[in-house]
Amino acid sequence: MHLVVCAKQIPDPETPPSAFKIDTVANAVVPVPGISPVLSPFDAQAAEAALRIKEKVGESKVTVISLGKESAQAAIKQVLAMGADEGVLLNDDAFEGGDSYTTAHALAAAIKKLGDVDAVICGRQAADWDMGQVGLGIAEELGWPGAIVAKDVQAADGALLVQRVLLDGFETVRMPLPAVITVSNELGDPRYPKLQQIMQAAKKTVTTWTAADLGLDAASVGKAGSRLRLERLAQPEAGGAVQIIEGDTPEAQAQALAQALRDARII
Repeated sequence: MHLVVCAKQIPDPETPPSAFKIDTVANAVVPVPGISPVLSPFDAQAAEAALRIKEKVGESKVTVISLGKESAQAAIKQVLAMGADEGVLLNDDAFEGGDSYTTAHALAAAIKKLGDVDAVICGRQAADWDMGQVGLGIAEELGWPGAIVAKDVQAADGALLVQRVLLDGFETVRMPLPAVITVSNELGDPRYPKLQQIMQAAKKTVTTWTAADLGLDAASVGKAGSRLRLERLAQPEAGGAVQIIEGDTPEAQAQALAQALRDARII
């Protein structure tokens, strides 16, 4: 069984908000000096789901694919250290400035190039833009069935049993292969690689493919093929008014607070 994990490198979510800066001309976040980007946490859980299947199904292989710059190799190496077998980086200037559509388009082309894929597992959304569209975009591009927000994925008799998270509970669906699944945080914490696994992953070669390698026209990917136009990127403005409730006793303060809420038509 050949499983593909799609992984994205993102700015570290633990970065202090005060450290973020925005280039208002380029409409882009300025990289924070001294803080390295990381693997999106949801994608780490997608890798965990794939590796659990690999452990239960004999003769299985996990390939991790990432679209990004050369630095995205670090995200690929992290999944390799977790237990994946091969890594592919989609790195081309033509891919820059893309949206969910062009990302799904490029990833689907890479999956087609691999040729023998049984299932694709993605995080429910990237933890930077929180779009949650690439997984089903890949399914649409490939013409495969897709299931989103999974808390558990099991291989069973040539299919996948997927337990999905709903607003009011859970549902289990049987997915014929090949299929695309997006995994949610309810799956549980991903495994931590051991030092030996990290060292072994560091020595593995990551295959790099360009748009030309995938047979893609540069006009169909990246900014040129994007269907989303970002009008403005800005940091939220923090602020608020404070009203001091006066009173000589706690009872008087409570009465004054109740009156203030009543005047504001809150109660």
